[in-house]
Amino acid sequence: MKTARFDEGFRATLLELLAWRRDVRRFKPDALPAGTLERLITVASLAPSVGLSQPWRFVIVETEARRQAIRASFERCNGEALSLQTGERAALYARLKLAGLNEAPCQFAVFADAATRQGHGLGRLTMPATVEYSAVMAVHTLWLAARAEGIGLGWVSILDPATVAAALDVPVAWTFIGYFCLGYPLEETDVPTLEREGWETRRDPASMLLRR
Repeated sequence: MKTARFDEGFRATLLELLAWRRDVRRFKPDALPAGTLERLITVASLAPSVGLSQPWRFVIVETEARRQAIRASFERCNGEALSLQTGERAALYARLKLAGLNEAPCQFAVFADAATRQGHGLGRLTMPATVEYSAVMAVHTLWLAARAEGIGLGWVSILDPATVAAALDVPVAWTFIGYFCLGYPLEETDVPTLEREGWETRRDPASMLLRR
């Protein structure tokens, strides 16, 4: 039986990778090498999934018409979100750059296929949402793999799921997880953009820990 061994140096590098994984909104216009996203999706498929169902579905968005439909949905949803803010929060929200849809050379959407027969339903009866959790695990795996190569990923969540599903013409059984921008980051930092912009600060992990 094979045994994986990860020394102290590797663990330190892994911690550094986790710290430098950022939600990127500003991208260089440079195209990624051919096949980069497909290779990263292969890595993402190493993620854990309920019942080994691998319910993640990646939709690479290349046509300008479909990208424009996504941008239009973002603008509409972002405007609605801005209208709910008041005072200084409204001004700060308006200044935030919340998407890289105009700059990112590579864009894709991720869905979870709740109707998949793979895995034979194992682990899903009492918690069907584990299908969606599994898809998110794949996203995070891809995110780390991309960052390790100096590639940035931005998760765009300010979108209407029904509009995205219609624009990308996907099966009705698929649940929208998120829309993602991928490319070389214009800047690199180990501090979240929202923290640097004063929107929010990280909590002490101890404040989120309960013992029973």
